[in-house]
Amino acid sequence: MQDLPTSAQVAPVPSASDLPKTERIRHELRRRTLRISAREMVTPQMLRLTLSGPELEGFTSLSPADHIKIIVPGERGEDAMRDYTPRSYDPQTQSLTIDFALHDEGAATLWAKQAQVGDTARIAGPRGSKVISGPIRNWLLIGDESALPSISRRIEEMPAGSRVTSLVAVQSAREEQRLVTEATHVALWVHRSDPCDATALAERLAQIILPEGTYVWLAAEASVVKRLREQLIARGHPLPWLTASGYWSAGQVDGGEQEF
Repeated sequence: MQDLPTSAQVAPVPSASDLPKTERIRHELRRRTLRISAREMVTPQMLRLTLSGPELEGFTSLSPADHIKIIVPGERGEDAMRDYTPRSYDPQTQSLTIDFALHDEGAATLWAKQAQVGDTARIAGPRGSKVISGPIRNWLLIGDESALPSISRRIEEMPAGSRVTSLVAVQSAREEQRLVTEATHVALWVHRSDPCDATALAERLAQIILPEGTYVWLAAEASVVKRLREQLIARGHPLPWLTASGYWSAGQVDGGEQEF
């Protein structure tokens, strides 16, 4: 795959009558008890669990940015619920895959590390889907390990003729993943030790051209997202063509997603 041309070119402002459309679709909120049917280390720090069972009948996830709740035992004996992306779902086999970035020691991460094939898994949701459509000519997907499942799913689901660039920060080359897609995909990786340090992403982002019709989807640690969002706005990228979410916040076990 070829890299993009390097330039700090400012994106032209699209016509107000020709903007992306965001549709929020609500789903019935259901809790499901499932069984772990497969366990795989995708990379040294990315664990994939496949959940299966008849209670997945009717499961719906319309957007790669959807979240389900993983329900696990908490420290005080109470249930803890954490947000995760439905990485893929196969209604024929009634199997759902979830990727866990093993970068923290939260309740869900600890549960996932210990989970074995045959164990019970409990989930809830998704509560709804945010579907982005419209006159999008190019996608730029930016994130860290926490956003990689969503980024990967979106890329894999894109049809032929789509153009997408991914810019992802991981710890090392061993954490890079190879994605298969019918879209025209340029994969850019940067390496950093501190997930709260936006420098590597910011420097690489500054080199990427943002032509008219480019939709930027951004998710990572909250302070990183804020810095990159400010950088995009300073370059003149129009807000209707940008989604920026803090998937996690340093020092908080489960702060929930923050949209900026």
